Amino acid sequence: MSAAPATALPPGSSHEALLVLNAGSSSLKFSVYQVGAPEGPDAKRKLKLLVSGVLEELGHAARFHVKDSQGQMLDELAWPEPAPAPGPGPLGHSGAIDFLTQWLREHNGGGMRLIGVGHRVVHGGVRYANPVLLGPEVLGELQALSPLAPLHQPHNLLPIRLIEQRLPGLPQVACFDTAFHRSAPEVSQAFALPAKLSQKGLRRYGFHGLSYEYIARALPSFDAHAAAGKTVVMHLGNGASMCALQAGRSIASSMGFTAVDGLMMGTRCGNLDPGLVLYLMDELKMDARAIERLLYKESGLLGVSGISSDMRVLSESAEPRAQEAIDLFVYRITRELGSLAAALGGLDALVFTAGIGEHSAKIREAVCKQAAWLGVELDSVANESGGPLISRLGSRCAAWVIPTNEELMIASHTLDLLQQPQEFE
Repeated sequence: MSAAPATALPPGSSHEALLVLNAGSSSLKFSVYQVGAPEGPDAKRKLKLLVSGVLEELGHAARFHVKDSQGQMLDELAWPEPAPAPGPGPLGHSGAIDFLTQWLREHNGGGMRLIGVGHRVVHGGVRYANPVLLGPEVLGELQALSPLAPLHQPHNLLPIRLIEQRLPGLPQVACFDTAFHRSAPEVSQAFALPAKLSQKGLRRYGFHGLSYEYIARALPSFDAHAAAGKTVVMHLGNGASMCALQAGRSIASSMGFTAVDGLMMGTRCGNLDPGLVLYLMDELKMDARAIERLLYKESGLLGVSGISSDMRVLSESAEPRAQEAIDLFVYRITRELGSLAAALGGLDALVFTAGIGEHSAKIREAVCKQAAWLGVELDSVANESGGPLISRLGSRCAAWVIPTNEELMIASHTLDLLQQPQEFE
Protein backbone atom coordinates (compact mmCIF):
# COMPACT_ATOMS: atom_id res chain seq x y z
CA MET A 1 0.00 0.00 0.00
CA SER A 2 1.53 3.30 -1.10
CA ALA A 3 0.78 6.62 0.52
CA ALA A 4 1.25 10.30 -0.14
CA PRO A 5 2.04 12.63 2.78
CA ALA A 6 -1.15 13.06 4.76
CA THR A 7 -2.53 16.26 6.24
CA ALA A 8 -4.74 16.44 9.31
CA LEU A 9 -8.34 17.53 9.08
CA PRO A 10 -8.34 21.30 9.42
CA PRO A 11 -9.16 22.54 12.93
CA GLY A 12 -12.17 24.75 13.50
CA SER A 13 -13.92 26.65 16.24
CA SER A 14 -16.50 23.87 16.39
CA HIS A 15 -15.44 20.28 16.96
CA GLU A 16 -18.73 18.74 15.87
CA ALA A 17 -18.91 17.19 12.41
CA LEU A 18 -21.11 15.13 10.13
CA LEU A 19 -20.03 12.32 7.83
CA VAL A 20 -21.89 11.92 4.53
CA LEU A 21 -21.66 8.60 2.65
CA ASN A 22 -22.74 7.66 -0.86
CA ALA A 23 -22.09 3.96 -1.48
CA GLY A 24 -22.11 2.38 -4.93
CA SER A 25 -21.52 -1.17 -6.05
CA SER A 26 -17.73 -0.77 -5.98
CA SER A 27 -17.17 2.66 -4.45
CA LEU A 28 -17.71 4.68 -1.30
CA LYS A 29 -17.84 8.46 -1.67
CA PHE A 30 -17.60 10.51 1.52
CA SER A 31 -17.62 14.07 2.81
CA VAL A 32 -17.02 15.53 6.26
CA TYR A 33 -18.78 18.74 7.29
CA GLN A 34 -17.99 20.94 10.26
CA VAL A 35 -21.11 21.95 12.19
CA GLY A 36 -20.90 25.56 13.29
CA ALA A 37 -22.76 27.33 16.05
CA PRO A 38 -25.88 29.37 15.14
CA GLU A 39 -25.31 33.12 14.88
CA GLY A 40 -28.67 34.08 16.36
CA PRO A 41 -31.50 32.65 18.47
CA ASP A 42 -33.49 31.55 15.40
CA ALA A 43 -30.56 30.87 13.09
CA LYS A 44 -29.68 27.40 11.83
CA ARG A 45 -26.31 25.86 12.52
CA LYS A 46 -24.01 26.31 9.54
CA LEU A 47 -22.29 23.54 7.62
CA LYS A 48 -18.77 23.91 6.25
CA LEU A 49 -17.12 21.30 4.06
CA LEU A 50 -13.84 20.05 5.53
CA VAL A 51 -12.84 17.18 3.26
CA SER A 52 -14.32 14.95 0.56
CA GLY A 53 -13.05 11.88 -1.19
CA VAL A 54 -13.69 8.39 -2.48
CA LEU A 55 -12.66 4.78 -2.03
CA GLU A 56 -13.15 3.08 -5.40
CA GLU A 57 -12.54 -0.21 -7.17
CA LEU A 58 -13.34 -1.92 -3.86
CA GLY A 59 -13.59 -5.32 -5.50
CA HIS A 60 -10.20 -5.11 -7.22
CA ALA A 61 -7.14 -2.93 -6.64
CA ALA A 62 -8.75 -0.31 -4.41
CA ARG A 63 -7.80 3.36 -4.53
CA PHE A 64 -8.38 6.18 -2.04
CA HIS A 65 -8.04 9.92 -2.33
CA VAL A 66 -9.26 12.80 -0.22
CA LYS A 67 -9.24 16.57 -0.90
CA ASP A 68 -9.86 19.65 1.19
CA SER A 69 -12.66 22.14 0.59
CA GLN A 70 -10.53 23.94 -2.02
CA GLY A 71 -9.91 20.77 -4.01
CA GLN A 72 -6.31 20.34 -2.87
CA MET A 73 -5.18 16.73 -2.46
CA LEU A 74 -4.62 15.77 1.18
CA ASP A 75 -3.95 12.07 0.94
CA GLU A 76 -4.05 9.21 -1.55
CA LEU A 77 -3.46 5.49 -1.29
CA ALA A 78 -3.52 2.49 -3.59
CA TRP A 79 -3.91 -1.17 -2.72
CA PRO A 80 -2.38 -3.91 -4.88
CA GLU A 81 -4.47 -6.48 -6.71
CA PRO A 82 -5.78 -9.06 -4.21
CA ALA A 83 -3.71 -12.22 -3.96
CA PRO A 84 -5.35 -15.51 -4.98
CA ALA A 85 -6.97 -17.48 -2.18
CA PRO A 86 -5.98 -18.14 0.56
CA GLY A 87 -4.29 -14.72 0.41
CA PRO A 88 -6.06 -11.47 1.38
CA GLY A 89 -9.14 -10.67 -0.64
CA PRO A 90 -10.35 -7.32 -2.01
CA LEU A 91 -10.95 -4.40 0.35
CA GLY A 92 -14.74 -4.46 -0.11
CA HIS A 93 -17.22 -2.16 1.60
CA SER A 94 -16.43 -3.58 5.04
CA GLY A 95 -12.72 -2.86 4.65
CA ALA A 96 -13.52 0.57 3.21
CA ILE A 97 -15.59 1.54 6.28
CA ASP A 98 -12.84 0.26 8.58
CA PHE A 99 -10.21 2.21 6.68
CA LEU A 100 -12.24 5.41 6.54
CA THR A 101 -13.11 5.47 10.25
CA GLN A 102 -9.47 4.78 11.11
CA TRP A 103 -8.29 7.51 8.71
CA LEU A 104 -10.63 10.01 10.35
CA ARG A 105 -9.30 9.11 13.81
CA GLU A 106 -5.66 9.40 12.74
CA HIS A 107 -6.17 12.74 10.97
CA ASN A 108 -8.39 14.29 13.59
CA GLY A 109 -6.07 17.24 14.20
CA GLY A 110 -8.91 19.57 15.17
CA GLY A 111 -10.42 17.37 17.90
CA MET A 112 -13.41 16.52 15.70
CA ARG A 113 -16.44 14.83 17.28
CA LEU A 114 -18.67 12.99 14.85
CA ILE A 115 -22.34 13.53 15.74
CA GLY A 116 -24.03 11.66 12.89
CA VAL A 117 -23.83 10.04 9.49
CA GLY A 118 -26.03 10.89 6.51
CA HIS A 119 -26.52 8.35 3.73
CA ARG A 120 -27.76 8.61 0.18
CA VAL A 121 -30.33 5.88 -0.31
CA VAL A 122 -31.78 5.58 -3.79
CA HIS A 123 -35.26 4.29 -2.97
CA GLY A 124 -37.68 5.39 -0.27
CA GLY A 125 -40.73 3.80 -1.87
CA VAL A 126 -44.17 5.30 -1.42
CA ARG A 127 -43.86 5.78 2.34
CA TYR A 128 -40.72 7.87 2.71
CA ALA A 129 -41.21 11.37 1.34
CA ASN A 130 -38.68 12.86 3.78
CA PRO A 131 -35.31 11.88 5.30
CA VAL A 132 -35.59 9.55 8.27
CA LEU A 133 -33.54 8.54 11.30
CA LEU A 134 -32.46 4.94 10.88
CA GLY A 135 -33.32 2.08 13.21
CA PRO A 136 -33.93 -1.65 12.79
CA GLU A 137 -37.56 -1.24 11.68
CA VAL A 138 -36.81 1.45 9.08
CA LEU A 139 -33.78 -0.46 7.81
CA GLY A 140 -35.91 -3.55 7.36
CA GLU A 141 -38.47 -1.59 5.34
CA LEU A 142 -35.75 -0.14 3.14
CA GLN A 143 -34.26 -3.59 2.60
CA ALA A 144 -37.68 -4.76 1.40
CA LEU A 145 -37.50 -2.11 -1.34
CA SER A 146 -34.36 -3.67 -2.84
CA PRO A 147 -36.29 -5.36 -5.69
CA LEU A 148 -37.28 -1.86 -6.87
CA ALA A 149 -33.60 -0.83 -7.16
CA PRO A 150 -31.56 -4.05 -7.14
CA LEU A 151 -28.37 -2.47 -8.44
CA HIS A 152 -28.41 0.40 -5.94
CA GLN A 153 -30.38 -0.23 -2.76
CA PRO A 154 -28.36 -3.13 -1.27
CA HIS A 155 -25.11 -1.17 -1.72
CA ASN A 156 -26.65 1.95 -0.15
CA LEU A 157 -27.77 -0.01 2.93
CA LEU A 158 -24.62 -2.03 3.56
CA PRO A 159 -22.54 0.85 5.07
CA ILE A 160 -25.44 1.63 7.43
CA ARG A 161 -25.17 -1.85 8.95
CA LEU A 162 -21.38 -1.72 9.02
CA ILE A 163 -21.34 1.61 10.88
CA GLU A 164 -23.93 0.36 13.34
CA GLN A 165 -21.63 -2.57 14.11
CA ARG A 166 -18.49 -0.45 14.45
CA LEU A 167 -19.94 2.73 15.99
CA PRO A 168 -23.10 1.58 17.81
CA GLY A 169 -25.38 4.38 18.93
CA LEU A 170 -24.11 6.90 16.40
CA PRO A 171 -27.21 8.46 14.76
CA GLN A 172 -27.63 7.67 11.07
CA VAL A 173 -30.01 9.30 8.60
CA ALA A 174 -31.25 8.05 5.23
CA CYS A 175 -31.88 10.66 2.53
CA PHE A 176 -33.77 9.38 -0.51
CA ASP A 177 -33.35 10.07 -4.21
CA THR A 178 -37.06 9.41 -4.68
CA ALA A 179 -38.43 11.60 -1.88
CA PHE A 180 -38.41 14.95 -3.69
CA HIS A 181 -40.71 13.58 -6.40
CA ARG A 182 -43.47 12.56 -4.00
CA SER A 183 -44.90 16.07 -4.47
CA ALA A 184 -45.79 15.26 -8.10
CA PRO A 185 -49.48 14.84 -8.98
CA GLU A 186 -50.74 11.27 -8.73
CA VAL A 187 -51.49 11.18 -12.44
CA SER A 188 -47.82 11.81 -13.24
CA GLN A 189 -46.78 8.90 -11.01
CA ALA A 190 -49.17 6.35 -12.50
CA PHE A 191 -48.63 3.62 -15.09
CA ALA A 192 -51.56 2.37 -17.17
CA LEU A 193 -51.50 -0.98 -15.36
CA PRO A 194 -54.17 -2.89 -13.42
CA ALA A 195 -54.88 -1.39 -10.00
CA LYS A 196 -53.69 -4.53 -8.20
CA LEU A 197 -50.21 -3.95 -9.64
CA SER A 198 -50.19 -0.23 -8.88
CA GLN A 199 -51.06 -1.09 -5.29
CA LYS A 200 -47.94 -3.25 -5.13
CA GLY A 201 -45.80 -0.18 -5.78
CA LEU A 202 -45.50 -0.31 -9.57
CA ARG A 203 -45.49 3.41 -10.28
CA ARG A 204 -43.24 6.22 -11.45
CA TYR A 205 -40.91 7.24 -8.64
CA GLY A 206 -38.27 9.48 -10.22
CA PHE A 207 -34.69 9.72 -9.00
CA HIS A 208 -31.83 12.24 -8.53
CA GLY A 209 -34.17 13.94 -6.08
CA LEU A 210 -31.39 15.19 -3.78
CA SER A 211 -29.82 16.99 -6.72
CA TYR A 212 -33.12 18.55 -7.76
CA GLU A 213 -33.91 19.56 -4.21
CA TYR A 214 -30.58 21.36 -3.96
CA ILE A 215 -31.18 23.20 -7.24
CA ALA A 216 -34.70 24.16 -6.12
CA ARG A 217 -33.24 25.68 -2.94
CA ALA A 218 -30.40 27.45 -4.77
CA LEU A 219 -32.42 28.78 -7.73
CA PRO A 220 -33.99 31.81 -5.95
CA SER A 221 -30.53 33.36 -5.51
CA PHE A 222 -29.96 33.07 -9.27
CA ASP A 223 -33.40 33.73 -10.76
CA ALA A 224 -36.32 34.56 -8.47
CA HIS A 225 -38.76 34.57 -11.38
CA ALA A 226 -37.79 31.05 -12.45
CA ALA A 227 -37.79 29.80 -8.85
CA ALA A 228 -41.39 30.94 -8.43
CA GLY A 229 -42.37 29.77 -11.91
CA LYS A 230 -41.81 26.90 -14.32
CA THR A 231 -38.34 25.39 -14.67
CA VAL A 232 -36.87 22.24 -16.18
CA VAL A 233 -33.69 21.03 -14.48
CA MET A 234 -31.38 18.71 -16.41
CA HIS A 235 -29.17 16.48 -14.24
CA LEU A 236 -26.78 15.30 -16.95
CA GLY A 237 -24.03 12.95 -15.85
CA ASN A 238 -23.21 9.28 -16.22
CA GLY A 239 -26.71 8.89 -14.84
CA ALA A 240 -29.01 11.44 -16.46
CA SER A 241 -32.54 12.65 -15.88
CA MET A 242 -34.73 15.74 -16.09
CA CYS A 243 -37.27 17.21 -13.71
CA ALA A 244 -40.07 19.75 -14.12
CA LEU A 245 -40.28 22.19 -11.20
CA GLN A 246 -43.24 24.42 -10.49
CA ALA A 247 -42.52 26.93 -7.72
CA GLY A 248 -39.68 24.69 -6.55
CA ARG A 249 -41.72 21.47 -6.37
CA SER A 250 -41.33 18.43 -8.58
CA ILE A 251 -44.34 17.82 -10.80
CA ALA A 252 -42.83 15.38 -13.34
CA SER A 253 -39.59 13.47 -13.93
CA SER A 254 -38.06 11.68 -16.91
CA MET A 255 -37.20 8.65 -14.75
CA GLY A 256 -39.93 6.24 -13.73
CA PHE A 257 -40.03 2.92 -11.89
CA THR A 258 -36.24 2.50 -12.07
CA ALA A 259 -33.18 4.62 -12.71
CA VAL A 260 -32.74 3.05 -16.15
CA ASP A 261 -35.77 4.93 -17.57
CA GLY A 262 -35.93 8.24 -19.41
CA LEU A 263 -32.84 9.79 -20.95
CA MET A 264 -30.01 7.92 -22.61
CA MET A 265 -27.11 7.73 -20.13
CA GLY A 266 -23.49 6.66 -19.91
CA THR A 267 -24.24 2.91 -20.02
CA ARG A 268 -28.02 2.85 -19.49
CA CYS A 269 -30.46 2.78 -22.40
CA GLY A 270 -33.15 5.10 -21.05
CA ASN A 271 -36.66 5.00 -22.48
CA LEU A 272 -37.33 1.70 -24.25
CA ASP A 273 -40.37 0.00 -25.80
CA PRO A 274 -41.25 -2.82 -23.35
CA GLY A 275 -42.05 -4.99 -26.36
CA LEU A 276 -38.35 -4.92 -27.19
CA VAL A 277 -37.60 -6.69 -23.91
CA LEU A 278 -40.09 -9.41 -24.85
CA TYR A 279 -38.33 -9.76 -28.19
CA LEU A 280 -34.97 -10.16 -26.46
CA MET A 281 -36.47 -12.93 -24.35
CA ASP A 282 -38.43 -14.76 -27.03
CA GLU A 283 -36.29 -14.38 -30.13
CA LEU A 284 -32.76 -13.90 -28.78
CA LYS A 285 -33.31 -16.20 -25.78
CA MET A 286 -31.77 -13.74 -23.32
CA ASP A 287 -32.51 -14.36 -19.66
CA ALA A 288 -33.30 -11.69 -17.06
CA ARG A 289 -29.71 -11.19 -15.95
CA ALA A 290 -28.42 -10.85 -19.52
CA ILE A 291 -31.12 -8.27 -20.26
CA GLU A 292 -30.31 -6.43 -17.04
CA ARG A 293 -26.65 -6.28 -18.02
CA LEU A 294 -27.56 -5.02 -21.50
CA LEU A 295 -29.91 -2.27 -20.28
CA TYR A 296 -27.77 -1.05 -17.36
CA LYS A 297 -24.16 -1.72 -18.38
CA GLU A 298 -23.87 -2.12 -22.15
CA SER A 299 -26.17 0.53 -23.64
CA GLY A 300 -26.33 4.33 -23.62
CA LEU A 301 -23.35 6.33 -24.84
CA LEU A 302 -21.12 3.27 -24.55
CA GLY A 303 -23.45 1.00 -26.49
CA VAL A 304 -24.18 3.41 -29.32
CA SER A 305 -20.61 4.63 -29.76
CA GLY A 306 -18.84 1.36 -29.04
CA ILE A 307 -16.06 3.60 -27.70
CA SER A 308 -16.77 5.02 -24.25
CA SER A 309 -19.44 6.05 -21.76
CA ASP A 310 -17.51 9.26 -21.05
CA MET A 311 -18.84 12.34 -22.85
CA ARG A 312 -15.38 13.94 -22.71
CA VAL A 313 -13.88 11.05 -24.67
CA LEU A 314 -16.69 11.07 -27.22
CA SER A 315 -16.51 14.85 -27.69
CA GLU A 316 -12.84 14.58 -28.61
CA SER A 317 -13.24 11.54 -30.88
CA ALA A 318 -13.25 11.75 -34.69
CA GLU A 319 -15.14 8.45 -34.96
CA PRO A 320 -18.57 8.83 -36.61
CA ARG A 321 -20.11 6.54 -33.98
CA ALA A 322 -19.05 8.97 -31.25
CA GLN A 323 -21.02 11.77 -32.91
CA GLU A 324 -23.97 9.44 -33.42
CA ALA A 325 -24.04 8.80 -29.66
CA ILE A 326 -23.85 12.53 -28.89
CA ASP A 327 -26.60 13.33 -31.39
CA LEU A 328 -28.90 10.70 -29.86
CA PHE A 329 -28.14 11.97 -26.36
CA VAL A 330 -29.16 15.53 -27.36
CA TYR A 331 -32.20 14.29 -29.27
CA ARG A 332 -33.50 12.39 -26.25
CA ILE A 333 -33.03 15.47 -24.06
CA THR A 334 -34.89 17.57 -26.63
CA ARG A 335 -37.82 15.13 -26.77
CA GLU A 336 -38.05 14.97 -22.98
CA LEU A 337 -37.84 18.74 -22.69
CA GLY A 338 -40.91 19.10 -24.88
CA SER A 339 -42.78 16.62 -22.70
CA LEU A 340 -41.86 18.35 -19.43
CA ALA A 341 -42.62 21.82 -20.83
CA ALA A 342 -46.07 20.50 -21.76
CA ALA A 343 -46.54 19.12 -18.24
CA LEU A 344 -45.68 22.56 -16.86
CA GLY A 345 -47.85 24.41 -19.38
CA GLY A 346 -44.96 26.68 -20.32
CA LEU A 347 -41.36 27.33 -19.40
CA ASP A 348 -39.49 30.15 -17.66
CA ALA A 349 -36.02 28.62 -17.36
CA LEU A 350 -33.69 25.71 -18.04
CA VAL A 351 -31.01 24.64 -15.57
CA PHE A 352 -28.02 22.47 -16.51
CA THR A 353 -26.32 20.60 -13.67
CA ALA A 354 -24.15 17.52 -12.84
CA GLY A 355 -20.97 16.47 -14.67
CA ILE A 356 -21.99 16.90 -18.32
CA GLY A 357 -24.44 19.71 -17.62
CA GLU A 358 -21.89 21.74 -15.68
CA HIS A 359 -18.84 21.12 -17.87
CA SER A 360 -19.86 20.44 -21.48
CA ALA A 361 -20.45 23.69 -23.35
CA LYS A 362 -20.96 21.63 -26.52
CA ILE A 363 -23.94 19.72 -25.10
CA ARG A 364 -25.45 22.85 -23.54
CA GLU A 365 -25.19 24.66 -26.89
CA ALA A 366 -26.82 21.82 -28.80
CA VAL A 367 -29.69 21.54 -26.30
CA CYS A 368 -30.31 25.29 -26.17
CA LYS A 369 -30.37 25.58 -29.96
CA GLN A 370 -32.97 22.81 -30.12
CA ALA A 371 -34.95 24.67 -27.42
CA ALA A 372 -35.16 27.92 -29.38
CA TRP A 373 -38.87 27.24 -29.95
CA LEU A 374 -39.36 27.55 -26.20
CA GLY A 375 -37.81 31.02 -26.20
CA VAL A 376 -34.20 30.13 -25.32
CA GLU A 377 -31.66 32.52 -26.86
CA LEU A 378 -28.15 31.22 -26.16
CA ASP A 379 -25.29 33.59 -25.30
CA SER A 380 -22.38 31.66 -26.86
CA VAL A 381 -19.68 33.59 -25.03
CA ALA A 382 -21.34 33.08 -21.64
CA ASN A 383 -21.87 29.41 -22.43
CA GLU A 384 -18.20 28.86 -23.28
CA SER A 385 -17.19 30.53 -20.01
CA GLY A 386 -19.57 28.32 -18.01
CA GLY A 387 -22.22 30.87 -17.07
CA PRO A 388 -23.95 30.82 -14.67
CA LEU A 389 -26.39 32.65 -16.99
CA ILE A 390 -25.89 31.34 -20.52
CA SER A 391 -28.93 32.89 -22.21
CA ARG A 392 -29.06 36.41 -23.61
CA LEU A 393 -30.55 39.18 -21.54
CA GLY A 394 -34.19 39.49 -22.54
CA SER A 395 -34.45 35.83 -23.56
CA ARG A 396 -38.03 34.70 -22.97
CA CYS A 397 -36.73 31.51 -21.38
CA ALA A 398 -33.55 31.81 -19.30
CA ALA A 399 -30.82 29.16 -19.29
CA TRP A 400 -28.54 28.61 -16.30
CA VAL A 401 -25.60 26.47 -15.26
CA ILE A 402 -25.83 25.73 -11.52
CA PRO A 403 -23.52 23.18 -9.86
CA THR A 404 -25.42 20.66 -7.77
CA ASN A 405 -24.42 19.57 -4.27
CA GLU A 406 -26.16 16.40 -3.15
CA GLU A 407 -23.71 15.90 -0.27
CA LEU A 408 -24.56 19.27 1.28
CA MET A 409 -28.25 18.43 0.91
CA ILE A 410 -27.70 15.17 2.81
CA ALA A 411 -25.67 16.93 5.50
CA SER A 412 -28.39 19.55 5.92
CA HIS A 413 -31.12 16.94 6.30
CA THR A 414 -29.00 14.93 8.70
CA LEU A 415 -28.35 17.94 10.91
CA ASP A 416 -32.06 18.76 10.97
CA LEU A 417 -32.90 15.29 12.26
CA LEU A 418 -30.18 14.82 14.84
CA GLN A 419 -31.14 14.73 18.50
CA GLN A 420 -28.22 13.96 20.83
CA PRO A 421 -24.55 14.25 19.72
CA GLN A 422 -22.44 11.13 20.18
CA GLU A 423 -18.70 10.90 20.86
CA PHE A 424 -16.48 9.69 18.01
CA GLU A 425 -14.14 7.24 19.73
